[in-house]
Amino acid sequence: MSKNTFIKLLSDEVSRIDKTQTSKRHERVIDGFTNHPSPRAIMKGRGYILFNSNDYLGLRHHPRLKQAEHDASERFGAGPGAVRFISGSLKVHQDLERALARFHGREAAMLFSSAFAANLAVLFSFLKGQSKDSLVADNTVVVSDALNHRSIIDGIRLANLDAEHKRIFNHLDMKALDAVLASCVGKYERAVVVTDGVFSMLGEMQNLHAMRSVIDAYDDSFPHGVWLIVDDCHGVAACGATGRGTEELTGGRADILIGTLGKGFGADGGYVVADAVIIDYLRESSATYIYSNPVSPATAAAGLAGVQVVDSDQGQALLAQSQSNIACFKEEAASRSIPFVADSNHPIQPVLIGDPQIARTVTQGLFEAGIMVTSINYPVVPRGKDEIRVQISATHTHEDITSFLSILTRLIA
Repeated sequence: MSKNTFIKLLSDEVSRIDKTQTSKRHERVIDGFTNHPSPRAIMKGRGYILFNSNDYLGLRHHPRLKQAEHDASERFGAGPGAVRFISGSLKVHQDLERALARFHGREAAMLFSSAFAANLAVLFSFLKGQSKDSLVADNTVVVSDALNHRSIIDGIRLANLDAEHKRIFNHLDMKALDAVLASCVGKYERAVVVTDGVFSMLGEMQNLHAMRSVIDAYDDSFPHGVWLIVDDCHGVAACGATGRGTEELTGGRADILIGTLGKGFGADGGYVVADAVIIDYLRESSATYIYSNPVSPATAAAGLAGVQVVDSDQGQALLAQSQSNIACFKEEAASRSIPFVADSNHPIQPVLIGDPQIARTVTQGLFEAGIMVTSINYPVVPRGKDEIRVQISATHTHEDITSFLSILTRLIA
């Protein structure tokens, strides 16, 4: 059959990926978790310490989130029933949106099934934007940091802009951003600058205050202004004294901020906060919102509880403990001469290995010792920058950290 020819092509591509040892489909299956203060993942009866989780504050195991999840299932059922414009919004979804808007000091918020879906929707909808007469894209230029997340890259691709309407500036380089914006003056009605707040491979942070200064200097040079969109999924509920992420730490403010409930907040789903008119427009134009179910009511309730915990004295204590654990890790690692890829003060601490096979061997050695980390290799990172991405949680003990580093030191010696 002719379909077999195509099936052969698919099989060959899977084989090619397997030969490069970059396959993603062979996930480890976790059977459950222990009741340790830093819960161990149980696999085939053995407990493993997780140093590869985005659960930066340990909230996914918090009793308040689990109770909220249970209560919402009892009240609303297991699933949302349908998309919101067909079946109606559940109160728990609206309560969560209002809480997120308050948390970020914005007029409004909207939920998505994931932050990836939020980025796709925001970039597609906003890049086509509004001109004086119609919804068009040919008056807009998008300017993107060179190391932005895949969801940002795909969101820009989805907008189907011509190459002349897309610009990339050197990673974290404000002089480069300034030069790009200067070259666009007089050519476009609107400029959209998009960046990660925290870059997930290296734990580096964009200086939003410096970026805002550059953007504001050019705002009057474009008839529709220069807009800043920030994906701060790894920043919110992970850093800043009150968990407001990159905005709090750098003093800059996004026009549109995209976040997730699936990392520091301990639940799942993506969200956007902005001025009310922007959120109203996105509700009318975002396909991944209009035509896709929201997160389950139980997940929304857990997310709401997560926001409430972070925005409390207990949340600030967890954020302070997170910083203490990061400092412990960095000091202990430095004393053992463990090399870092980047100087990060974020829970993401990338350990430089430099060789893909060694990185995989070390990762396997750690797993055999009861520790889970993730090896990040080319093409996700540049050649020679292969790393083990260590992720520190507020629930890790200093004993967890020093034990991990002792084993790591032996394996990379």
